[in-house]
Amino acid sequence: MSNNNPREWLLSKNKFFSKNPCPKKTSKSHTISITSGKGGVGKSSLALKMSKIFCEWGFKVLVIDCDYNLSNTSIKLGVPLNNDFYSLVKNEKTFEECLYIDGNFHLLPGCNGNLDFFSNDIELDRIIINLLLEKQNDFDLVFLDCPAGLSKEALSLNAYTDFRFFIINPDQSSLTDSYSLMKILKNNYGIKENHVLLNKVSNLDQYKRIIKGLSETVENYLSSRLNVLGWLPCEEKNSGTFNGMVLDDPNSTIHRSLMKILTQFADKNMDITVPRFDEKLGFFKSIFKE
Repeated sequence: MSNNNPREWLLSKNKFFSKNPCPKKTSKSHTISITSGKGGVGKSSLALKMSKIFCEWGFKVLVIDCDYNLSNTSIKLGVPLNNDFYSLVKNEKTFEECLYIDGNFHLLPGCNGNLDFFSNDIELDRIIINLLLEKQNDFDLVFLDCPAGLSKEALSLNAYTDFRFFIINPDQSSLTDSYSLMKILKNNYGIKENHVLLNKVSNLDQYKRIIKGLSETVENYLSSRLNVLGWLPCEEKNSGTFNGMVLDDPNSTIHRSLMKILTQFADKNMDITVPRFDEKLGFFKSIFKE
């Protein structure tokens, strides 16, 4: 793997970093981190669902479970748990040998409670960033399912990506913790632009109130821009039902909302062709951008 210093590389390619205004990295792929200030907001389920939608649209997608020793993505997909990620870190297996592949969908899962990680000095952010430097152009999109919180690894990985999708629930701790993450990303890495998706929202009024308050706070105190992706309704009775609706039910409101959200996002931010959502008819036309 490359010996580049991840933070130096990040800052040299960061379009927001005023002290070193080099152009942003050039790559045919797009990297998106799915992140949050706190856990339990639906981040991993939504990372998998978004990646699956892009796969259905014909794109080759990689998901990396960056919570390297608590791999929820494997559990949610029903994939057998293994220690392949540790084998990759130790150069005992290749990247390709460690992938779970289902058509256009590719997953690099983490481990679950591998004690060897605790007895070795492993820089997860360096490992993953160097891996992406080598492999990301093999894919159209790469999703990083980042660990929640303010760890060094979470900060570096979020700073690396082209886009950051903050998954936020309408509760005070989720809002406060996500704002703290945005603040540190701005102060440490010069990141002035993030996307936000509100999950488990009760009604439209609640959504508008939260977005207004958060957007004004980010603009006034961080001099940053908050791009609003939209919101997903609070329909689940429990976490198992939520996962089922997100991952398995193509007729759910959550599924239809995500299709619309991702179409609008890709249409605005990415040089790729995706189905168009017809606002009047309420479904996707089989019409594509030229």
